[in-house]
Amino acid sequence: MTAPVPVPDRPPAFPRHDLSATVGERRAEGRSARHRVTRSALGDWSEADRGHDALATVLAQNAIRVPELVPIRHGRMAVSPWNFYRGAAAVMAADLGSRPHSGIEVQLCGDAHVLNFGLWATPERNLFFDLRDFDETLPGPFEWDVLRLAASLVVAAREVGIRPRRADDAVAAAVSAYAGRMRRYAAMPELDIWYDGMHVDSLLGYFEPADRGRVSVHIDRKKKHRTHRGAYARLTTAAHGRPRITEDPPVRVTIDDEEQQDLVDHLVAEYRQTLQDDRRQLFDRFTESDVVRQVVGVGSVGMRVYLVLFEGRSGDDPLFLQFKQAGASVYEDALGSSAHVHHGARVVHGKRLVQSATDIFVGWGSLHGNDYYVRQFRDMKIIPTIELVGPRLVEFATACGESLARAHARTGDPVAIDAYLGKGSGFVTAAGRFARHYADQNDRDHARLVAAIGAGRVAATPG
Repeated sequence: MTAPVPVPDRPPAFPRHDLSATVGERRAEGRSARHRVTRSALGDWSEADRGHDALATVLAQNAIRVPELVPIRHGRMAVSPWNFYRGAAAVMAADLGSRPHSGIEVQLCGDAHVLNFGLWATPERNLFFDLRDFDETLPGPFEWDVLRLAASLVVAAREVGIRPRRADDAVAAAVSAYAGRMRRYAAMPELDIWYDGMHVDSLLGYFEPADRGRVSVHIDRKKKHRTHRGAYARLTTAAHGRPRITEDPPVRVTIDDEEQQDLVDHLVAEYRQTLQDDRRQLFDRFTESDVVRQVVGVGSVGMRVYLVLFEGRSGDDPLFLQFKQAGASVYEDALGSSAHVHHGARVVHGKRLVQSATDIFVGWGSLHGNDYYVRQFRDMKIIPTIELVGPRLVEFATACGESLARAHARTGDPVAIDAYLGKGSGFVTAAGRFARHYADQNDRDHARLVAAIGAGRVAATPG
């Protein structure tokens, strides 16, 4: 009898919170955090005090990546300051880690920029709006996610030519929405916070009546096509009696049968063991059919990513899973190592903590010394674009701020966070000031990468 594959990571035994603390004591804790860093000081930025070289930080991330894909990463990041911001989470993590922080801990998304919010299908097949990227998730100070979101709004606004005043309005809307929603959570029962979520109908309510129709049509169109069957129709062709995922170098590249078999025998087998029993039984009704290597995103380029096609027993029942390499969170240098030994498990457990509902097939595994996490590919995932969001940036930012507050209230103490934020506009004003300063810094960092590529010091290719 074949021995079962050992599960490579277990949830750590976190210490229990002090459940006996009164609301008054929790509020006092939040107010005392202002002594560690005032709300006004959160708006400060000094390039001279950042304590690292941004370009060196970007290049250091290449150590665990596929060498031949690294120039594509540089090329994508060099396209614009917005692309640089998306790919430079490690730079901002080092910058935030160089500053005083509140010490009020939540499970950070870790990369809460404006396009890392989107729609996807819950297990009940409802469309919900929430955070969607958890590669860098780690427990950390709540304001780091807020500042990442705030700065992203200014950088994104500049990308599509939105005037500065409108960008400032978007930041104020996001941070005010975060604070307002957190105040509501501070008075809500724990279970109500946990079960709260933003249905697509609620998201549409953030937009002006004149815009709702256009946004709704866009969502409905994407929802119909971004499914397993939609991906099957677009991405596969028949070869030798079986479906094969079509090549589209460098985005999708075929790997040979021996490498495919190695991946199935080890990575897929180990992943299977991390599924809940009922979901493992469902997964076992599918058989692997093809594997390709993918290039995805901007900051993720160079990380090993595989798209695996499975077929159900009916022969017309596709399932696409994405196996994505996970390294250490970019926040671990500042906050210490994750409690999870396996970085794929770190991502999955963070995702489950933060999201209002999570993909039934998430899991993790390892192959040749690299950690991976697993999720469904597409499955009604609707990711916004700056071009779509730009004209409605204030409304979309409001939805993002409220969604981020829900994530933080689930995993942190909304009473303490609300007490730190206070009733005034100090936190909103500080976040706006930081966002403008940091967008300027991002412009300078992007220009350095472009100059290094132009001088031949950094290799870059389009892709």
